[in-house]
Amino acid sequence: MNSTNIVADHLDLIGDYAFDGAKNVEIHHSTLVTKDAFWNCENITIYDSTINGAYLGWNTKNLTLINCTIESNQGLCYVDHLTMKNCALLHSDLVFEYSTNINADICSDIVSVKNPSSGNIRVQSIGNIILEADKIEPAKTKITVTQPSEIKQSA
Repeated sequence: MNSTNIVADHLDLIGDYAFDGAKNVEIHHSTLVTKDAFWNCENITIYDSTINGAYLGWNTKNLTLINCTIESNQGLCYVDHLTMKNCALLHSDLVFEYSTNINADICSDIVSVKNPSSGNIRVQSIGNIILEADKIEPAKTKITVTQPSEIKQSA
């Protein structure tokens, strides 16, 4: 898509590769059902929206999600400067892989988190945490679980 300076409100979108390569995007009160959304993007802010699709946000810089509900297989990976405020990650696995400068406040459980590179993640619970010390420095990421249950940690 490679578009710039997009503002959308109450957008209902079904289709893959939405906003690929876009810059300066602001979305409100929308529903996006799309695989590979927001790939290779910069300065994306999404408010009060639902996003469903695998590989959300890969290779994006400055991705902010506020009051969003997200369902994504391997979503939010390779993101630099990821901010999430009051977001739910439903049925989402292997999230945050190699993402840096994460500031995530998740108001749900997460199926699994894999190799976040740096930042802070606050979440109700996580089914499985994968931290491979030969690929990342686990100490650079702080994970706070607010409703601890049995967490399986893999190395």
